[in-house]
Amino acid sequence: MNARLSSDIRMARSWLQPTPDSLWSRFEGKPRLRVASLFHLVWTVYVFGDLVFADTLKPHWWLATLIAFPLFLALYALSYIQPVRRASWFAVVVVVLACALMGINASGGGCLMIYACAMMGFEGSAKRSYAGMAFVIGTFALAGTFIYDWPLSILATISFIAVSVGSINVIYRVNAQRDAELKLSHDEVRRLAAMAERERIGRDLHDLLGHTLSLITLKLELSRRLIDRDADAARREMEEAEAVARHALAEVRSAVTGIRATGLAGELASARLLLNASMVKFDYVSDVPELPERMEAGLALILREAVTNIHRHARASFAEARVEVKGAELTLCIADNGTGGVSGEGNGICGMRERIRALGGTLAFESERGKGTRVRIVVPLTAADRRLAPTTAPGALDLEPRPIS
Repeated sequence: MNARLSSDIRMARSWLQPTPDSLWSRFEGKPRLRVASLFHLVWTVYVFGDLVFADTLKPHWWLATLIAFPLFLALYALSYIQPVRRASWFAVVVVVLACALMGINASGGGCLMIYACAMMGFEGSAKRSYAGMAFVIGTFALAGTFIYDWPLSILATISFIAVSVGSINVIYRVNAQRDAELKLSHDEVRRLAAMAERERIGRDLHDLLGHTLSLITLKLELSRRLIDRDADAARREMEEAEAVARHALAEVRSAVTGIRATGLAGELASARLLLNASMVKFDYVSDVPELPERMEAGLALILREAVTNIHRHARASFAEARVEVKGAELTLCIADNGTGGVSGEGNGICGMRERIRALGGTLAFESERGKGTRVRIVVPLTAADRRLAPTTAPGALDLEPRPIS
């Protein structure tokens, strides 16, 4: 007896724990969605609408309502914590409950029918969801017409509200599925790009070191053979091998530095991918001028830090980045239309100032509350830099401070 009781308790607990493929588990890390799913229960106040709208309560009204309402709450909770594919079955039970209740509690029966349509939209498949809604509305309409003799106008009004609520859930689930697929495609693009980059690096290092190491091996082998017969020739071969090795080491260091350094154009593209995923429209000059190597990595890191701050803290809907080379100065401006109001400079801004100071430039930081944040960076160009960079960046815009609407 005790063993059976323990088994029943474990089974009950398993039904009360969210499964990995439930809506509640999918909302993990999204507290707003979890709060919203609980907030939607506020409309269950209409279960008790007869207390306001009906002249007199029918017999057994309180008994039927106090039995049906907890059952509905349990079914609603199960539709969130059980696998999503079972939500439609819980909705079927809810509509049966609504049909049984509508003869005693008219307002409660209509309210539960609307919730049943909403639960039909949880699954995400538009065809199955609308087929389920048609079943729910059809069952409710047949019961209201042939059993309880409800007016057609009331049935049509409740059905319209139910379809509207269910359609909102369908649209949300379809958009959420598309967002998940888009995220997977972005991850796949990054993975393929990383794989292609690794292959390119491997080919470059093979081309760079293959011939050089073969030449060093040949010279060392030759010097070993000459060391007993001609010490001077052996010494020359070893000196040449050393020179070749030093040259190869310098080339490898140069290649690794180029691999580690992120180009400004590539960083702009990554910034757009990050901000668009955060529902922030990012506008930038795609035709970035050729910059000196000493500036490229520093400005790319500064841009990354600024974009990360926008992603995490700005609550913006629009951001932009502009590059301009005019005369002896290069200007980089990053702005957003977020909340602004940043009074102090944290580690991010301090790190950006240090990098700009290393380049001999200046950083202006503006963050007025309600008007977004603007970071304006000016770096002086040397004569050699000016020969490398064009006088005006293609597509560059005016960088004077201006509000973003």
